[in-house]
This record gives sequence, C-alpha cells and structure tokens, in this order.
Amino acid sequence: MPADNTTHLITAARRRHELTRAKTIKTLRELDQAGTPITFELIARTADVSRSWLYTQLDIRTEIQRLRATTQRAPSHPVPTAQRSSDASLLRRLETANQRNRHLTEENQRLRRQLAETLGHLRTTRQPHPSITIPPP
Repeated sequence: MPADNTTHLITAARRRHELTRAKTIKTLRELDQAGTPITFELIARTADVSRSWLYTQLDIRTEIQRLRATTQRAPSHPVPTAQRSSDASLLRRLETANQRNRHLTEENQRLRRQLAETLGHLRTTRQPHPSITIPPP
C-alpha cells in the first residue's frame, strides 16, 4: 500500500499559494510607489501570475481596481497613492484660495476708493495731495 502524501501536497500547495500572494502584493506596492499606472495585465506579467488567478483573489483584485481607477483619472505624471491629496485636503485648499481671493478683492476695492478720493482731491484743489509726489513734466 502506497504512503499517504496528501498532507505534504496540501502543505506545499498552501505554501506556494502564500508565496504567490506575497510576491503579487509586493509587486503591486512597488509599482504603485513608482507611480506606474496599475493594470491587471501589468501585475500579472510583473509578478509572473495569471490574470485569471488575480481575479480570484478578492483583496488583490479590489486593490488593483482601486489603484487602476485612481491612476486613470490622475494627471499625466502619476503620483504614488501615499503622496496623493485627499478630498478633504483639496477642499480645504480650495476654501483657503477662495478666502484669499475675497480678501484680495476687498483690498483692491479699498485701494480703488482711496485712489479715486485722492484723484478727486487733486482735481478740486489743484494742489498735490501731501502723500503723493507728482514728478514735473
């Protein structure tokens, strides 16, 4: 009667599966950190696994889809996920820029009023305003 080697075969298959997953996850992280646009084809080719196997690994498939969607709408210079701005950060920057624009608009209006008053004063008195020096012609 032959020896029962199923335990060893199962253990070897599990080990091979875990090594393949680790290699694929490492590949995924390296490509993302390099700013490379992520695709199933690229991950499969780089990690030396089949695309069909990638689709069977729910967590890996979800991460590839997330990164693929992120890099597809990214600018022409892909940025690694860790360096990308969050939506909250972008909204805060927009609020700050809008607030700065309002402040500059108010300051501009104030300076225009001040200039109009000074020019009006010059026209009515025909004398230079004490704070303005007009060079001779």
